[in-house]
Amino acid sequence: MRCALVIPAWSPEDIFSSRTAPAQVNYWQPLGTLYVGACLLEAGHEVKLFNGAFLAHAQILRRVAEFAPQVAGIYSTAFGWPGALRTAADLKRAHPGIFVCAGGPYPVAAGEHCLTEGGEAFDAVVTGEAERTLPEVLARLAAGGALDGVEGVVFRAGERIVKNPPRPLIEDLDALPFPARSLLEDAERYLPPPATYRRAPVATMITSRGCDRRCLFCFQIDRERKAGRRGVRLRSVDNVLREIESCLAQGYREIKFLDDSFAADRGRALRICAQIRRRGLDFTWFASVCANQADRGLFAAMRAAGCWAVLIGAESGVQKHLNTLRKGCTLAQIREAVAGAKAAGLQVSTPFVFGIPGETYADALQSIEFAIELDPDLANFHCLTPFPGTDLHDRCAQYGERSADLRDYTYQGAAFAPRTLSRAQIQRLRQLALRRFYSRPSFLWRRLRAVRSLRELRSAARGLQSLFWLWAAKDLLQRERSPAPAARGE
Repeated sequence: MRCALVIPAWSPEDIFSSRTAPAQVNYWQPLGTLYVGACLLEAGHEVKLFNGAFLAHAQILRRVAEFAPQVAGIYSTAFGWPGALRTAADLKRAHPGIFVCAGGPYPVAAGEHCLTEGGEAFDAVVTGEAERTLPEVLARLAAGGALDGVEGVVFRAGERIVKNPPRPLIEDLDALPFPARSLLEDAERYLPPPATYRRAPVATMITSRGCDRRCLFCFQIDRERKAGRRGVRLRSVDNVLREIESCLAQGYREIKFLDDSFAADRGRALRICAQIRRRGLDFTWFASVCANQADRGLFAAMRAAGCWAVLIGAESGVQKHLNTLRKGCTLAQIREAVAGAKAAGLQVSTPFVFGIPGETYADALQSIEFAIELDPDLANFHCLTPFPGTDLHDRCAQYGERSADLRDYTYQGAAFAPRTLSRAQIQRLRQLALRRFYSRPSFLWRRLRAVRSLRELRSAARGLQSLFWLWAAKDLLQRERSPAPAARGE
């Protein structure tokens, strides 16, 4: 069968201020969709990807019509759900016989609600990992059968909505084909924000799925941590290395490892680093680690294997708020991890969040001081967001209030406010934090000295432009929402 995989149209200005978007926007490869595409191709189907990061809504409709698929799989986050609804409705209107299925973080979390609350254009929802589910759905459709009994699917049967049993998580990740990066029309366009990569083109990759932590704000399909080892499913070292070699053979020169923590199994992480060196693989890479899982020995091994930067989740500079978030680490461990990574020659990025339950304005100012004390190379200051499927979302009434507009559900939109802070205060704190952190003479001098190429010069210029607007525009991050999702190119 012909299957269109669709990421609905969006623009950076839907998420960021138009004045800072060039320095913030992230065009990572849609790894989950590429995994699903690989499994569909393996099953013998014809597949095309239509990515709304680079296509306007009208362009998606026109190109899908040219492809004439029998099935469309629409990916959606919480933020993207209004756009997914619009895309599904327009596809159904133009192609009444097409079977439209929803997948992605929001459909996984919301399940049957996606079919009952405005989702009349959807025929089904995948409620878990789709690599095995969607090929089975297509096999049933190709045979003219119903979807009864297909695990991991909620579907429309006439006037009824049928919820099938959940599909067990994929334990053997090595059994999956590598993501179908051949579906990407122009790999050169998939780039992280400026200053967060060294070489291009950049591939994204995972060496594991899941997390053994239970952070208040984190969404995990395996909420009970029953799969793998404490909720973490690991790919074998050999399988990881074969995909790295495959990426390099396709021309990629940098890899972003998107594991929740590359250091979840320290011994395995060391073996991956050793194999990269042993095989003489020439690429730069980036990974995230939890502060209490990495040490100086691991950082040194990562640096020797070509890693140039790490993300270390800081989140707050107040211990009681780390405890509220259930981070499982201390301020001292965060300090040591950042210092250890720097000592190994790695650049460090540390995200922080404002709006933690119980956090006061004074507490948030303390977090800003902690970020300055740590002195990482980059720091992000986000809004704590109650994504559907997280404990924060499920227990929101206990902690504060959340927005009813799903378009606020990014790390930028202040979708949640505790009783101790308003949404406006959270956004003012973010602007203050960005001003203070990035206006320091020591940071600006270090940034200028690091410029080694025209690309890095352009990146620095974008950063300076954003810094100008952070000072020049009052309430820069408190943007008005349009009544409907933005539609580009129409």
